[in-house]
Amino acid sequence: MCKHVVMREAVLNVGTFTKSLLIHLAHETGTFSKAGLDVREFSVTSSPGQFSSLSAGELDLAITSPDNVLAYRFLPQNPLGRMLPVEIVSAVDRGLGLSLCLAPSVDSVEDVRGQVVGVDVPQSGFAFVAYELLRRAGLEPGDYEIATLGSTPRRTSALIANECTASILNAGNELRAKRAGCTLVSRVDEIGPYLGTVIATLHTESSKVLDTRRRFADVLLETSQEIVNGERESEVIPAAMSLLELSEDDARSHYACLRDRANGLVPSGVVDRASMVTLLELRRRYLPSNELDGVLDSLPAFVLEQALA
Repeated sequence: MCKHVVMREAVLNVGTFTKSLLIHLAHETGTFSKAGLDVREFSVTSSPGQFSSLSAGELDLAITSPDNVLAYRFLPQNPLGRMLPVEIVSAVDRGLGLSLCLAPSVDSVEDVRGQVVGVDVPQSGFAFVAYELLRRAGLEPGDYEIATLGSTPRRTSALIANECTASILNAGNELRAKRAGCTLVSRVDEIGPYLGTVIATLHTESSKVLDTRRRFADVLLETSQEIVNGERESEVIPAAMSLLELSEDDARSHYACLRDRANGLVPSGVVDRASMVTLLELRRRYLPSNELDGVLDSLPAFVLEQALA
């Protein structure tokens, strides 16, 4: 008598700041299951918390800023105070509308002078974008106070409540803030080519584990390609409305952003050199460190082969 062996799906715990539309859609269509994956998404409250959980094995993967990968891999003075063997599996997006936003009580960037700017943590990639966009609008570091407020959804709520005068928001949060009376001043593409998020993980020598992580990245890339090609509009709009708490008009704006070449998804998954240059220039400007010298030449050491151009 033949027995059918049921293969168990590989469990992957993934940490995200804002609920991922890509993960949601892949669940809805059963794509993860077809790839043999049981993906479980967990909200993280800050980048130090995300990388602490990654280091402890509580998370298998993090959808995070590539600047965080630089900080935790190369800089001993990162918020955790120790370096981690972090690697990039794939690029995800170019910021998803990453914007400098002002609170409802603020009329102009000049009104931010002497007031509070909310960031995840002061030494993070999105914070550097905030500093740069503020600088281009006439305010230098030191012209305002900095408050550590954690993840993007938390900063959005704080901005709407006028608990800070400015912050950097994305992934639909900037649209929710605008709907609540906040002002969008400028976007990250004004600085140059940029990578907003990547899939990051800790190095492993296990081919089985590595294959599982790559399958996860492949599912997200397939979903990204379908969105960019205009194949998933009927699913993205309602998903954005429910998952990100957006109005229908804002959900359509977010869908357009996902498909935007300069600000949206990266359907190739490639970590391009020009965007890494932008990240490094921002970090060197606002937190100089000799430890980052030579990073561009060592991309193959921490970016997996499939994500290299």
